[in-house]
Amino acid sequence: MSWAKFAIEKLRKGEAVQIRPRGHSMKGKVDDGALVTVEPCDPEKLSAGDIVLVRVKGNDYLHLIKAVNRGRFLIGNNRGGVNGWVGHNCIYGIATKVE
Repeated sequence: MSWAKFAIEKLRKGEAVQIRPRGHSMKGKVDDGALVTVEPCDPEKLSAGDIVLVRVKGNDYLHLIKAVNRGRFLIGNNRGGVNGWVGHNCIYGIATKVE
């Protein structure tokens, strides 16, 4: 079961959530264990640099949008890693606050 399951369920209902992601792949933008507020988003308003809760190849991440091309989004971390391209249906929400 995904660590983000409860957050994804709430976001699909249009509710904001707070999560504490673990790991160091987003260090500098989201530190390990930081409190992050994630809200539902309009895919047409997303751009490179946004931090999103996203599913890539069956895995859930709180990662960056690296690029946008024809309605598809390149997802990666803050350390130079790239996860791959996804459609808007794989993005559940956007980080609006990091504490």
